[in-house]
Amino acid sequence: MITFNHYNVNVLNLERSIRFYNEALGLTVQSEKVAEDGSFRLVFLTDGVTSFRMELTWLKDRTQPYNLGDEEFHLAFHVDDYEALHEKHEKMGCIAFENPSMGIYFITDPDGYWIEIVPAK
Repeated sequence: MITFNHYNVNVLNLERSIRFYNEALGLTVQSEKVAEDGSFRLVFLTDGVTSFRMELTWLKDRTQPYNLGDEEFHLAFHVDDYEALHEKHEKMGCIAFENPSMGIYFITDPDGYWIEIVPAK
């Protein structure tokens, strides 16, 4: 049997990303791994409900933004209170694209990664 474990994104400012994912999506830090030489930190976020985790990777020597291509890949979350979360994301100014005909929208994190928001059905 094969099951999902985690999804990784590399970030330039780890603390800023942790704050964003907590504020925008309610994710919290589950665990952390720090390299002995300080060259990287891995922080695993959880939704507190499923076993799926999101890994934020910070590399000490990285100073340039990551090339995200055409932003065609993304992570998706389904949410119970779609309208309330949409309003929150509007106030945060992080909505990147809306598709009302499909009933979805996308937000971007501080590094430009796209996250799809889907209403639970």
